[in-house]
Amino acid sequence: MTVVFDTNVFISAAVSRTGPSWQCFVLMARRRFQLAVTKEILSEYETTADRFFRQERKYQGVKWRPLFQWMHNRAEFFEPLALGKQRSRDADDDIFLACALAGGARIIVSKDNDLLDLEKPFGIEIMKPTIFAARFW
Repeated sequence: MTVVFDTNVFISAAVSRTGPSWQCFVLMARRRFQLAVTKEILSEYETTADRFFRQERKYQGVKWRPLFQWMHNRAEFFEPLALGKQRSRDADDDIFLACALAGGARIIVSKDNDLLDLEKPFGIEIMKPTIFAARFW
């Protein structure tokens, strides 16, 4: 099974090594699924994390790069497929749909309501980390 993670799942896992987003990464480590990424998604993970962990005082000491590097080394890279038109209310979220289509992903894991409200575009299920972790744990 192939899965795509939204940026907020990566940031949440880097912040807390105990929550549902972290459990998603544990499932990845246990090879319960293959993470699909594009160069654009990895770039968003990295730039968003860099900005977040520099700006948020209480998280400035968090070591997020090892998790990023681990994920980068284990993810499968795809060239995004064209969606034809904007699908999400937030155009920036369409990169996750394009990656899911390219990689044949069945699931996108996200906390973003703009994605979650789409429900099942192109037959791709979009679910919160809590639901994903509970289903596949």
